[in-house]
Amino acid sequence: MSLSAPSSASSPAPSFELLPGAADSPVILHVPHSAREIPADVRADIVLDDPELERELDHITDSHTARIAEEAARACALTPWRFVNRLSRLVVDPERFPDEREEMLAVGMGAVYTRTTHRAELRPADHDPEPLIDRYFRPYARAMTEAVADRLAATGRAVVVDLHSYPTAPLPYELHGTGPRPPVCLGTDAFHTPPTLLATAREAFAGCGEIGVDSPFIGTYVPLEFYGKEPAVGALMVELRRDTYMTEPGGPPADPGVTRLAAALAALIAAVSG
Repeated sequence: MSLSAPSSASSPAPSFELLPGAADSPVILHVPHSAREIPADVRADIVLDDPELERELDHITDSHTARIAEEAARACALTPWRFVNRLSRLVVDPERFPDEREEMLAVGMGAVYTRTTHRAELRPADHDPEPLIDRYFRPYARAMTEAVADRLAATGRAVVVDLHSYPTAPLPYELHGTGPRPPVCLGTDAFHTPPTLLATAREAFAGCGEIGVDSPFIGTYVPLEFYGKEPAVGALMVELRRDTYMTEPGGPPADPGVTRLAAALAALIAAVSG
């Protein structure tokens, strides 16, 4: 199974891509926020000038997480599947609820953002999110649902490992930014993150510094079709503090951080694949 979103004249790059893994791997390594690409017609509705937009992308992008995921996948004897967003989260954020359930609407960061990380205007307040949700969000959600269903059918289970990063200092948009900011944060869900999965992740990342749980970010990503319903879908969010592997806010990656984190992620994938 290989899947990518169709391209178009206004969106030259595919909006997402499912990179095949081993037929008997249950793991989907999800990388939703690593890209900076914004199609020209979407850019036209963003009020920031080009330098301001570049600065915002520096802050909001989980830079180099796609590279860490790729290196981890290459190191695994049983290759995981990788679902990678190829467009910036400033187009749509595929991990938000697309309706009033989303708490980040309080700071203008629902599925389609209207405010920046520093709470400045990104799009006009009366911007209609529905065209972007229909064009990008819903196809992404359908494809991710199909990917999870495919792993369930093939292996009897699915494990979604959701890879993110966060800055050393909290940004103004964060609703829960006052708690600890350890080098590695593991986000959990009461239904989809069993204690064994959390313990396995703690062991895998033990060499990467202090490990926190659900601070500064909480929760996991599970497609809504399975959320709270299918116990065979396990999920864990892995959040990496950016100073451990790159120059902040949007600078280059740095070793040994990238290598160390990729190896830890590979160890986690290997442990949950058996």
